Amino acid sequence: MKLLRVGPAGAERPAVLAPDGTARDLTPLTPDLDGGFLAALDPAALDLAALPRLDLTGKRIGPPVARPGKIVGIGLNYRDHAAEAGAAIPTEPVVFMKPTNTLVGPHDRVLVPRGGEKTDYEVELAVVIGRTGRYLDSAEDAAAIIAGYAAVNDVTERAFQFERGGQWDKGKSAETFTPLGPWLVTPDEVGDPQSLGLRLWVNGELRQDGSTADMIFPVHETVRYLTHFMRLDPGDIVITGTPAGVTLGRPGTPFLRPGDKVALEVTGLGRQEVTMAESL
Repeated sequence: MKLLRVGPAGAERPAVLAPDGTARDLTPLTPDLDGGFLAALDPAALDLAALPRLDLTGKRIGPPVARPGKIVGIGLNYRDHAAEAGAAIPTEPVVFMKPTNTLVGPHDRVLVPRGGEKTDYEVELAVVIGRTGRYLDSAEDAAAIIAGYAAVNDVTERAFQFERGGQWDKGKSAETFTPLGPWLVTPDEVGDPQSLGLRLWVNGELRQDGSTADMIFPVHETVRYLTHFMRLDPGDIVITGTPAGVTLGRPGTPFLRPGDKVALEVTGLGRQEVTMAESL
């Protein structure tokens, strides 16, 4: 099942894509795609034919999750990306946090922050939590709390990340730095999360072309691990790392500037394209 949110920022309507390609309005069932809805979601129980159709023509697509409690990032989770960054292979997941107000839609503007000199892209697989997770024992337990998956760009200002005190959160936290979507896809449609391709283009040039099969810490193990350091709640988002090909690992390649177009896709999770813009 593919879930999405449609409409102006802050006033999106929840929707679902039916197998026939039409969009159906979910507002008879829920005011939004938030943690409460995801915690009760049973894709097999939804009668899509009973829901009114929703015309998507000309409508903005918002991030497919409303008001997540937190966004948790995993760094250096692909061997080739760690190598291009000159970093050792982690022995445990590298964890950082992103503010929830970085979340934007898959075709919204992304702002280069004031003072930003090295704004970079990172195509990633996002995991959306659907059940509360505490101190989980196994990868199977972790799989049971996942509501779905989405494509995400973990936009990063490298100068803030590495040259302003070495604090990753500084480089990850600028507004608009987490374009998510277009869809939240339930696990039954995704299948094995370790067999998905990830690709990203800048102004039409392919920069990243990887696979989740190359993760150091697989998705379910990452979720299990996190529950031993924090409680994961319905609606929380975990972004699971990026493969090689970021600007940081391509000497001589210019970093992102206003006017650049960044497109990405993850197998089965749709495509997004954002335009870089000047900071407010």
